[in-house]
Amino acid sequence: MTDRARRLRNEETPAERAVWRLLSNYRPAFTRQLVVGSYIVDLACREAKLAIEFDGSQHLDQQAYDDRRTRFLEAEGWRVLRIWNTDVLANPEGVARLILEEAAECLGGTHPQPLPSREGRKRRPRYE
Repeated sequence: MTDRARRLRNEETPAERAVWRLLSNYRPAFTRQLVVGSYIVDLACREAKLAIEFDGSQHLDQQAYDDRRTRFLEAEGWRVLRIWNTDVLANPEGVARLILEEAAECLGGTHPQPLPSREGRKRRPRYE
């Protein structure tokens, strides 16, 4: 499963790439193609136990499989968020905001923050 997850990470879809670009610098950390049991989750926040699945048109024919997968993940304590690829490509910033809000809710209301930036800070002199 790990090899397959690694291969999927290297062959990401445009929707996965768009969201990953927006979320990769936020904390709590997100990870791509996480193995959970016998399934691979597209995007996950381990700390919040939030699993994000990006669904394309092939999922229209896989409803029973997707339902089994969701039940398994929920039984393991994960919250599953399913998002259509078309929604991601139409509004990646909105989807990223939705994912961050869900992660915050899973963590009890804390708001995930980006890593601090050093831009605009003045450096203190070393020696005075």
